[in-house]
Amino acid sequence: MLKPIVAGNWKMNKTPKEGNSFISEVLEILSKIDNVNIIFCPPFTGLSNLDISAPFYLGAQNCFYKDHGAYTGEISLSMLIECKVDYVIIGHSERRHMFYEDDKLIGKKVFNVINAGLKPILCIGETLDQKNHGKTFNIIEQQLIKGLISVKSLDNITIAYEPVWAIGTGLTASSEKINEMHSFIRKILTKLYSNFNIDSVPILYGGSVNSENASEIILINGVNGFLIGGASLDIIKFTDIVKIVNEQ
Repeated sequence: MLKPIVAGNWKMNKTPKEGNSFISEVLEILSKIDNVNIIFCPPFTGLSNLDISAPFYLGAQNCFYKDHGAYTGEISLSMLIECKVDYVIIGHSERRHMFYEDDKLIGKKVFNVINAGLKPILCIGETLDQKNHGKTFNIIEQQLIKGLISVKSLDNITIAYEPVWAIGTGLTASSEKINEMHSFIRKILTKLYSNFNIDSVPILYGGSVNSENASEIILINGVNGFLIGGASLDIIKFTDIVKIVNEQ
């Protein structure tokens, strides 16, 4: 059985001092948690000088696929490794839609994250316009195919399904829709990797997850945890969600 994951994507929030204090408080509150892997994803500036150990892990919100060079503003995987990062979020909808990252670039990043010995969290999801025009399944399939195009094994891969229309809007997909999409994702992965045990791949849900809806969503077949945005910035909300997942 997969150990569930709760990953907190802080986005562009919390200074290093604020983040360090936040993590220290969370570690104290969740000191007896043993059934959940918890990932903190602060901004790049908050990744260093943190002393944490399993079941707590560090994740980066992005990376570049080159190891060094004249790439102003980018962060390499070797830099993340030195910061003791374990996970890297790749292809978040904000990277796709605000910074125009396409599937080809995302595929390069996923490949290089794996080659560096880190674990990518590949984000996929449809926009409201794509949903309304009946393109959801095609979009999800293409994002998976192109995001994993150079990946030979799904070992250490995590998928995060985040319908873009649900991120930060207060809207959440219905239980039936979440189950349908997670089942569809496993179907596509099975087609792409017929010799791999797809049930060993964690598929997270993200999109306005909070302490009120977490207990319902985590019980949906195929949901192996959460990638959380807004609620991950609040100590009580975040730890409540982790406790809910731990008890399932």
